[in-house]
Amino acid sequence: MTDYLKGKNVLGINGLGRIGKLTLWNHLAKGYFDAYVINVGRQVGKNLEALVQVLEQDSTYGSLEKFLYGYGTKGKGSQIVDPENGILRIEGCLVKILMTERNPAKIPWEANQVRLVVDCTGVFSDPLAEPDSPKGSLRGHLESGAEKVILSAPFKVKDQGAVMPSDTAMFVYGINHLDFDPAKHHVISAASCTTTGLAHMMKPLLENPSTANIMTASMSTIHASTNTQSILDSVPKAGAGDLRKNRSIFNNIILTSTGAAKALEKVLPEIQRVGFMADSVRIPTNTASLISLNITVHSPLNDQGEPEISREFINAIYQQAAKGPQKGMLEYSERQNVSADMIGMRAATVIEGVETHCRTGFFDIKADTLQSYGISHDQDLRLPVSHVKIFGWYDNELGSYTHMLGELTVYIAKNM
Repeated sequence: MTDYLKGKNVLGINGLGRIGKLTLWNHLAKGYFDAYVINVGRQVGKNLEALVQVLEQDSTYGSLEKFLYGYGTKGKGSQIVDPENGILRIEGCLVKILMTERNPAKIPWEANQVRLVVDCTGVFSDPLAEPDSPKGSLRGHLESGAEKVILSAPFKVKDQGAVMPSDTAMFVYGINHLDFDPAKHHVISAASCTTTGLAHMMKPLLENPSTANIMTASMSTIHASTNTQSILDSVPKAGAGDLRKNRSIFNNIILTSTGAAKALEKVLPEIQRVGFMADSVRIPTNTASLISLNITVHSPLNDQGEPEISREFINAIYQQAAKGPQKGMLEYSERQNVSADMIGMRAATVIEGVETHCRTGFFDIKADTLQSYGISHDQDLRLPVSHVKIFGWYDNELGSYTHMLGELTVYIAKNM
């Protein structure tokens, strides 16, 4: 059973949805792992050839061969090596398909030499659920032989009052991934696509002394549709609170919520002092989303006694970050982009520099207002304040999220 995988550097992938399949594509391009075990948990189509076609083609990104090699270059293709044991060879890499177990605790990871699993099902997200939970749990992967499991989503804890176990952590590559402790962290969340993009937008601002003093912050993500939404209007499940997600994504702009701001506090703890608000607007496109970030900061004064922060100042911060500490993770653009331009863009976020806006001025606080709050002051105060609006693109499927998830996965694998 394991002969094919002996001596191989193996990655386990649980689930073959949007992120599961694109995780395989991403790692085939990276080349760090040389074998994969993918648990589908059920039969696909009529035969193994049907699953191969699913792996090779994508309605958004085209064919795997073109993704890896572009036009004009022929790849190695896919072959079924051992249909009885579900062994494939895809672009020279061994891929074993498991189609029997859906419960993570029953997936034979250990028997297939899998030490690290990326769970892309979206089903098992509570790190507090017991390994032997009848419906399955994230910790079940550890029970069945994996040493580490990475969830391709934020944790969702049912017991809000519970204390998170010490072996859990949320990491965004390029933000806090260096905090990974192989001796301690076994159940890991890679946050969400929006949190990943937002974190890379906030990091340069928090690290610059002139913009670190954030007074208020809010964001909206103009987000592509996902498989959690209905193609046509449907009847909500019992207990559903957001009825809009059951309206047709083909025909509507849909307001909904996002947990990005809450998750951001986990990877950038300094944001906890800011009253961060976040919401999401779903639109009928297949991928590529846009963060509209609004911040208000106490602006330092320059030598002329004017607020230092300007549009050019903000853009310069991002230009420096893109060339320096966030190179390859944050991109700065002065082109007039549209969402289709971002499909496949390998960056956590792309700053749309031409649309950065900044308004600076003075905020007057009357002395009697200060006194009403118990602050003794006999003069009015004038505070220099800047309101800044920044746009950041991100390919919420492959280019941004799955790429950054892949970088985190390789980092963890190298440090296990």
